[in-house]
Amino acid sequence: MLQKAGRRGLAEEAADRIRDAIFRGDFPPGAALREVELAAQLDVSRGSVREGLAILEREGLVQSAWHRGTKVIDLTTRDAREVYSVRAALEGLATRDAIGRVDLAALTRLVDAMARGLTEGVASEELLALDIDFHDTIYQATGNRRLIEAWQALRSQVYLFQLTRIRLGHNEYRAVVVDEHRELVTLLTRGQADAVTRFAEEHVHSALRALAGQLSR
Repeated sequence: MLQKAGRRGLAEEAADRIRDAIFRGDFPPGAALREVELAAQLDVSRGSVREGLAILEREGLVQSAWHRGTKVIDLTTRDAREVYSVRAALEGLATRDAIGRVDLAALTRLVDAMARGLTEGVASEELLALDIDFHDTIYQATGNRRLIEAWQALRSQVYLFQLTRIRLGHNEYRAVVVDEHRELVTLLTRGQADAVTRFAEEHVHSALRALAGQLSR
């Protein structure tokens, strides 16, 4: 069940609640999102829900069709290839631009937190939150507004696909998450633009290969 929204008529909060529910798996891929039911659960107007769903559609998490309503996006291998190919290009550019600008100590703290999480057996979803924070830090460091906006437009879809990757094969994710991010910090520290670009792109492509294999099964 969805939690009631704290303030009535706030589309952004409705979007936040529905997004969280999608990420939790309450609304699986392809699930219908009905305005009347969502409004009742959130205790907001249908207009607020409609605006909230429009926010999520701009993020790529849901899709609307005439006479068919709104539903959560499907997670197919084709969708994964489209999302991750765009992400790879963005990651390569972001890591290159972040050289000499990004807070390396902050990135190291995030990787250390991932390593502690593995040792302490935290849920993979907690590791993913640190993972996304790591990449958010790199994008923000670039100072490139359009690049940051491009990442924000894709971020929710990446998060959902990565959650799916974890749920289908969390051991594979846990085996690589620390080492791959530690290597990114090393390359950023050395200022090796070509090397960090290639590794950042491969970091994304390897995630795609893992997810595509899981989805095909």
